[in-house]
Amino acid sequence: MLLDFFFALRKGGLKVSLSEYLALLEALDKRLAVLSLDDFYFLARGLMVKDESLFDRFDRIFGAYFSGVEELFGGKDGEGGTAAIPEEWLRKQAELFLSEEEKKKIEDLGGWEELMKTLQERLKEQQERHEGGNKWIGTGGTSPFGAYGYNPEGIRIGQDRSRHRRAVKVWDKREFRNLDSTRELGTRNIKMALRRLRHFAREGAEEVLDVDDTIRSTAKNAGHLDLKMVPERHNAAKVLIFFDVGGSMDDHVRVCEELFSAARVEFKHLEYFYFHNCLYEVVWKDSIRRFDETFSTYDVLHKFGSDYKVIFVGDATMSPYEIVYPGGSVEHWNEEAGEVWMRRVLETYPKAIWLNPEPQERWEHVSSVRLLHQIMDGRMYPLTLEGLEQGMRYLAK
Repeated sequence: MLLDFFFALRKGGLKVSLSEYLALLEALDKRLAVLSLDDFYFLARGLMVKDESLFDRFDRIFGAYFSGVEELFGGKDGEGGTAAIPEEWLRKQAELFLSEEEKKKIEDLGGWEELMKTLQERLKEQQERHEGGNKWIGTGGTSPFGAYGYNPEGIRIGQDRSRHRRAVKVWDKREFRNLDSTRELGTRNIKMALRRLRHFAREGAEEVLDVDDTIRSTAKNAGHLDLKMVPERHNAAKVLIFFDVGGSMDDHVRVCEELFSAARVEFKHLEYFYFHNCLYEVVWKDSIRRFDETFSTYDVLHKFGSDYKVIFVGDATMSPYEIVYPGGSVEHWNEEAGEVWMRRVLETYPKAIWLNPEPQERWEHVSSVRLLHQIMDGRMYPLTLEGLEQGMRYLAK
């Protein structure tokens, strides 16, 4: 069984060596992972994957190969996908589709504070599952709380994915994916655009022949060859990239992976982190462990100097509350608004841009995009070849 898994990893593009496979067998022989698929997953990933950018590829192969195995052990006790809301309340019964005229008749509750206050009252009052209607937490209705219905400004609870992208907060356990830096670009043009951000410097050991100096030194030495060596030239530009992942960004995974792949090739000094929708107090590098292995945004700002060029990559499509209000994040209670953290980054790094994969003609119609465009002082560029070139020109000034 494990030999087939080894070949599946190799076939999937992971260069797992025979010695790593034997190390896994030895670890299993020493009972480092016993009757737990989770334990085996982390053991296998730790021994077979040396580059964290390949975690997502490993996860896909692992999930496909061991599909259904976890159910043999009864699943994971105590884990649910919807916080403390009873699961039976959240089963979808029917999709609700309203006409545009009917949607216009539905009014919001009057702002963020009133929305959260009303949700707390509903949780105290409601004692059973509810379907349809416009008040209780349930499914298939027009209430601002629940799943598989419609409300222009609500809190999504227990729905497997976004439909209208109108929720201002989401009460779900959500799974994001890492970007795969090994994905090849569809064209070479994106790499060429990134090359506009280049600052060459000679670093390291003297291992490259300096032809001009060798000719001069040989001539001065009466024709006796006098080789002159210099350090190899490298692109010394320092780049810090923040990738928005999950939610509406799932529509743009491929182009983001292409950008990530190109950046890993072009920039020797590259650091990257993930965030969701708007920047807050923590970021992460592994979306699978994003609640357990996070990095303080404050620490990031102090670790990497102001000479780094910063690139945000995201569609900037979210509820405006996520940008301007404390507690506006769809996934946790943030003590400070996203705008506060964005401005801290911009104060630390004078050269910063935002790359948006959404078509530029849509920006004016989305309030959150307009807000971030203003916060970035207009330095938001479309994630197109022309937009990339414009952004790189600005960063290279």
